[in-house]
Amino acid sequence: MKARGERFLRQRQVLLLFVFLGGFLAVSESGRYSVAEEQERGFLIANLAKDLGLRVGELAARRAQVESKGNKRHFQFNYQTGDLLLNEKLDREELCGPTEPCILYFQVLLQNPLQLFTNELQVTDVNDHSPIFLENEMQLKILESSPPGTTFPLENAEDLDVGRNSLQNYTVIPNSHFHVLTRNRRDGRKYPELVLDKALDREELPELSLTLTALDGGSPPRSGTAQINILVLDINDNAPEFAQSLYEVQILENSPLNSVIVTVSATDLDTGNFGTIAYALSHASEEIRKTFQLNPVTGDIQLVKYLNFEAINTYEVDIEAKDGGGLSGKSTVIIQVVDVNDNPPELTLSSVNSPIPENSLDTAVAIFRISDLDSGDNGRMMCSIPEDLPFVLKPSAENFYTLVSKGALDREKRAQYNVTITVTDLGTPRLKTQHNITVWVSDVNDNAPTFTQSSYTLFVRENNSPVLHMGSVSATDRDSGTNAQITYSLLPPQDPHLPLDSLISINADNGHLFALRSLDYEALRAFEFRVGATDAGSPALSSEALVRVVVGDDNDNSPFVLYPLQNGSAPCTELVPRAAEAGYLVTKVVAVDGDSGQNAWLSYQLLKATEPGLFSVWAHNGEVRTARLLSERDTVKHRLLVLVKDNGEPPMSATVTLHVLLVDGFSQPYLPLPEMAPDEAQADLLTVYLVIALASVSSLFLFSVLLFLAVWLYRRNRAALVDCNPVPDSNFPGHLVDVRGTGTLSQSYQYEVCLMGASGIKQFKFLKPVIPSGLVQDTEQY
Repeated sequence: MKARGERFLRQRQVLLLFVFLGGFLAVSESGRYSVAEEQERGFLIANLAKDLGLRVGELAARRAQVESKGNKRHFQFNYQTGDLLLNEKLDREELCGPTEPCILYFQVLLQNPLQLFTNELQVTDVNDHSPIFLENEMQLKILESSPPGTTFPLENAEDLDVGRNSLQNYTVIPNSHFHVLTRNRRDGRKYPELVLDKALDREELPELSLTLTALDGGSPPRSGTAQINILVLDINDNAPEFAQSLYEVQILENSPLNSVIVTVSATDLDTGNFGTIAYALSHASEEIRKTFQLNPVTGDIQLVKYLNFEAINTYEVDIEAKDGGGLSGKSTVIIQVVDVNDNPPELTLSSVNSPIPENSLDTAVAIFRISDLDSGDNGRMMCSIPEDLPFVLKPSAENFYTLVSKGALDREKRAQYNVTITVTDLGTPRLKTQHNITVWVSDVNDNAPTFTQSSYTLFVRENNSPVLHMGSVSATDRDSGTNAQITYSLLPPQDPHLPLDSLISINADNGHLFALRSLDYEALRAFEFRVGATDAGSPALSSEALVRVVVGDDNDNSPFVLYPLQNGSAPCTELVPRAAEAGYLVTKVVAVDGDSGQNAWLSYQLLKATEPGLFSVWAHNGEVRTARLLSERDTVKHRLLVLVKDNGEPPMSATVTLHVLLVDGFSQPYLPLPEMAPDEAQADLLTVYLVIALASVSSLFLFSVLLFLAVWLYRRNRAALVDCNPVPDSNFPGHLVDVRGTGTLSQSYQYEVCLMGASGIKQFKFLKPVIPSGLVQDTEQY
């Protein structure tokens, strides 16, 4: 039998599972029924077959079942008749307590086909409970001097029934001294007050016993009784009186425990025991007794539980003062809980938009909500951010704010902002909450590359090796990422004749500049060009810089002797009178150097002489002078070897040979120096020839000067140079030599050299500077 029951229970559970899983196939209908509590087992509730519109035989065939909440067997079902019966007595107070109405839900399940009916059964209250007093006896002490109309609170009764069946009023057995009034509390409970109708006389009636009856509203009504024992006290004709019938106090919600909220005070004009007052709480709820404590002697009301304004903000406490004679006075204390700013504001972040482009305007960065659990000023809030940030707070809804960028941002100045949002309430003291938001600024290509210098000057030595690293240009870009990737390039030169592509190349990635071929200082001393730097942004931005390349001089040119020329077939002879003083200027060696600077600083040195000590050469200007007085013993013919050396490293040099002839005077004929003078006759003949030659040379010299002046004046407007006859078979490259400020000369000159050709003898006639204006400008430029 037990196994069958368990199997049936499992089948029913499985069936119910399928019912709920396949509920979409069932037709659910509902019915409402009512039954009074305390009906006997087997009480007919309804005929389900009739209510469901089924024949009686269908109930068994479709295996009808009745289920209720929690599988409690409140009902039984008769398959043969279709009646729904009570399986047990129903106690409404047990099922629902004070809840009204009391509803039981049950389901009727039919199978084949599957169908479910939901029904309600209302259990109506039956007056099956009588009012009950918690105390069967109550003691009252009443002064004999109590005036008629004096009221005495009594303990109330409780009734478990509801509605009309609950407690309705109180009565007392009629007598000539008292009657009972039924009072209603705010929570709906009713309590009795005994009212004195006639003054008492202790000598006549010292004790009095009354029966207090509590009646409900049922039919028939039920009642409960309690015995009231009244002791009449002697001559206590003054009841305690409170100084105030209503006390209103305020207390901060953060007040410490055991703090005295208020002290109630009552007085009694009696003496002795009749004047002794004891304070007590009257009709206090459990919450009041847990929160406050009353000192029965002093009347101090102390706080014994922490207050919370947000939960309860007002307490109403009834205080009773009783004297030793049983008289009492009442007072009410209204305790207002004052809100304390004990809840800081809260900030709830909804969304954050970061990073934002640096060119964003009025862009929403974050949305957040603020709240405060306090009330009044303690709950009013204000929101702020630092003023030095490019953001502003805009209210978007109640307690909602949006953080918005108020101006264009500049990532290059600041790529990250830490925005501190401060929410402050208006309480005292003010509480605040801070929340930090990090806003990143993304880059926009708004900065062109910038060269570290507006112009660069590179120095390169001539005769450099090809692919020489000359130097570098460098640019920076304040942007980031691809916007800061820089490419370098050479820009077309302003001078179309400058072959820049064959001179210079640039590394596009790092700006390194390389020489493509060897440079020649004498051909190209300096040149300039522009380089460009372009970033990889969109659109791309670029900038330019000027690069000036200065070619440095190397000592690659030997000094060149202008005078005396060394390429003639016969040497030039200088005449020195024997009467010349010491320091007499014999001639001047003129040389130039194609280099510049110290490489062109020339110095002169006498390497070799026929007679050492007779002649000297000034080292700085090449002047050949006599070192002492000449004498008759000095040889007529002298040969000097002069070294011309520059100041380069290593130094380069050239030599020049001078021929000097000592004569007695310039009237002596100038003859070519024979190889040897065998006797005096030949010396005299030579002197005659020298005089004749000197006269001829002087005449020719004067004629040449006049001719040169005439030609120069004629061609002055054309800025042409005098055409002098070049010496045959001479290696001298022309009649003009450009020294460009090199050597020992202080300025840039062109020397005009004219040579006279006559019967195999070449002499230096004159040397003067010709200064073209263009050469002066070029010299100043370099």
